[in-house]
Amino acid sequence: MVDGEERKLRVKDYMTRDVATVDIDETVADVKRRIAENEDHSGFPVCDGRRVHGFISARDLLLADDDEPMFKAMNDDLIVAHPEMGINDAARVILRSGIQKLPVVDDAGNLVGIISNADVVRSQIERATPGKVDKLMATLRNIHGVGMRQERRKVPLSRLVPTQSKVYTDELEGRRYELQNGLAEPLVVIDNGDDGLLLADGHHRVKAASRIGVEEMDAYVIILDEQVPLGMAETARKGNLGSIDDIQEVDYAHHPLVETTERFQNSG
Repeated sequence: MVDGEERKLRVKDYMTRDVATVDIDETVADVKRRIAENEDHSGFPVCDGRRVHGFISARDLLLADDDEPMFKAMNDDLIVAHPEMGINDAARVILRSGIQKLPVVDDAGNLVGIISNADVVRSQIERATPGKVDKLMATLRNIHGVGMRQERRKVPLSRLVPTQSKVYTDELEGRRYELQNGLAEPLVVIDNGDDGLLLADGHHRVKAASRIGVEEMDAYVIILDEQVPLGMAETARKGNLGSIDDIQEVDYAHHPLVETTERFQNSG
């Protein structure tokens, strides 16, 4: 990605705009109850209206008496981000401060969103995939001389044709975590006419998604202007791979790297 494109990536592009907050007069007991009832929250911006005065974390709550109001229990040494702040700058602040979430405020100090370390990770992941897509498109042009275009959209998992026959079971839990926390990299799919939507990248992701009942996923779709004889389509045909149900799960103990390591250790 060129420098000009990087400068366009701002906090406002990745922040959560619908932010749960607590009032400055609420008590510690009130906020403890809210955290206990919703596992998605481990802390809140403390506001008077939309103006941010501090942040209350689970640790702050543990150190305070239940009847203390927020304005006494909160941390008012507040670090915030601005919507126009570069995503890389926000990443540095989060890393150096050791906090998980930054309230995002406008020029008047009013809360407009919140950005977390997970949002920052997602921004980096989403920058990685376009590079893969560009390389794949260049390869397809060089080999087949075919025109193409790309678009980003949701694709139904039921329409995907896998081009890889197996995935490793140990990796699926990590992919599941990524999916549940919005950190999954988009799939890369090739639309090659009668060959269907060929899955070029993301076999572990789709298998993990299928396990938890996800029906569609974000993808970069490369649409070829005409059907060409792709090697991966032939791989799918030879392997009788018609849907993601046909992808075999292999236990990590049989991973080639593990087998190679065991042979090396035994030979010593």
